[in-house]
Amino acid sequence: MKDITIIEDDTALNNGIVLALKNEGYTFHQYYTLQEYNGDEATDLIILDINLPDGNGFDLLKKIRRESDLPVIILTANDLETDEVTGLSLGADDYITKPFSLMVLRARIENVLRKSNISLNNSYTDDIYSFDFDRMEFYENGNTIELSKTEQKLLRLLIENKGQTLTREFLVDRIWTDGADYVDENALSVTASRLRKKLNAADYIQTVYGIGYMWRTVLQLGKSFT
Repeated sequence: MKDITIIEDDTALNNGIVLALKNEGYTFHQYYTLQEYNGDEATDLIILDINLPDGNGFDLLKKIRRESDLPVIILTANDLETDEVTGLSLGADDYITKPFSLMVLRARIENVLRKSNISLNNSYTDDIYSFDFDRMEFYENGNTIELSKTEQKLLRLLIENKGQTLTREFLVDRIWTDGADYVDENALSVTASRLRKKLNAADYIQTVYGIGYMWRTVLQLGKSFT
């Protein structure tokens, strides 16, 4: 299930997007100003209005792009070509001018999420880490990290679902797929601990006690919009 964050001050449009997409299996976070949005919640995509009551959405887009590759679709009443160029040059994944068809918006969202998933399946890069799962090359601050096959499987699952808590049952089932009848209950804990230590990722690989593990996004590490 994918989560969508909507930052749009037009209440009717904000709610209309939710109504149009709620049957597609999405969950939503709705905001109406920049001040309301703090980036703490996990999300898969942001729908961002540019002209908001308390500021310009381009400023938030700049902030997001300094910290993550989170997909962003811009919504705006500005139909100037220069605004579209600005949005795309700042790293927006798509740009939609009001008024627009909700059917078109749904298709654009699906397209952006599909591209995001394809990218994550192969590689991941941020200011600290660079992971290439196809080549099995892993770097932390430019330093090569050697990971076992089991650690690579765990890392890939965490990265593909970054910002979301994955249960222990789900992880055990996906990592140990060799048909083994029994997996020691400590195997996942040991693997997570080793991966966290190798990557120096104590702040990123979070243990959600009693549930499982999460790869925390930069926005979840307490960095708020300024």
